[in-house]
Amino acid sequence: MTHCILQGSRPEPMKNLPSRFRRLDGALADLPLEEPMLLTELDGFLTALVVGPDTIPQAEWLQSIWGSDDSVDPPFDDPADVQWFVDAVMARYAEIVRDLTRGKPQPIFDTDDRNGDVLWEAWIDGFAEAVALRPESWTALGDGSDPDTADAMAQIMALIAVITNETELDSVEVNALDAHAPAQIVAAVLKLHAAHSQNAGASSATPLVATPTKIGRNDPCPCGSGKKSKRCCG
Repeated sequence: MTHCILQGSRPEPMKNLPSRFRRLDGALADLPLEEPMLLTELDGFLTALVVGPDTIPQAEWLQSIWGSDDSVDPPFDDPADVQWFVDAVMARYAEIVRDLTRGKPQPIFDTDDRNGDVLWEAWIDGFAEAVALRPESWTALGDGSDPDTADAMAQIMALIAVITNETELDSVEVNALDAHAPAQIVAAVLKLHAAHSQNAGASSATPLVATPTKIGRNDPCPCGSGKKSKRCCG
């Protein structure tokens, strides 16, 4: 299985992930969990945090990524590994915020090596995990008066129902939904982000962490591209 980034509504397979994504993917796989998140699940999870109705403390949602148990300590022996992992996750979070602000979300989806089909299910599974952190708030969001937000929530919830085998659609309808799911995800996320931005104002583009030290134009870009800030996201 390989990964692709869907740009707009037309997926184009990427044969090689950037090294920072490969390393994060490997770190996720190495977590001592029975079913650790895949990179695409993490991407859906982070996207839901960005566009969701509530601001969830970082410590809480990080616990969802590296495992829920009686301890809040991350499963890393070396503190440097903890910092690297958090930095890598937050770099992707910041990219999602940036892309949504530009109106060009680029969700990371898996693709089927056999036929190139986009496998959106794991991404939606990650989104659903974030929804489960504040289900009442998401329900209220979908029941609100804004038709675009309600439509976006209906599309997302329909996809969640498919992956949880709770859908009332028949097989023909599910197949039709599957064919258009990647494009529908992009459209729904854009609508949810618009609603989030309208409700939260300028603070919607601020990651859920303490304000970092100001980055100089000649410093490395925090997104991890390796370029100088002024030639990348700066």
